[in-house]
Amino acid sequence: MEGRRSVKITISLPEDVLEWANSLAREQGSNRSAVIAKLLKKDEEERTRELMAEGYEAMGEENLRDAEESLGLTSEVMLQDG
Repeated sequence: MEGRRSVKITISLPEDVLEWANSLAREQGSNRSAVIAKLLKKDEEERTRELMAEGYEAMGEENLRDAEESLGLTSEVMLQDG
């Protein structure tokens, strides 16, 4: 998150979640803000990967349909020329 402008906000967390954030911050030698920012960034990256995977899968299915159609047309032409 270095180099990015931070904006101060106030949030409310359940006590156990706050304790967990404090624990993570201690482990990482960091602070709660950095821990929360890191977790949110990680979630954003995971969602982006999921969306990309869905897009690649959809494109793969479309490419397969196109290849099958192309193969069928090529076969017809070869049989006619045969």
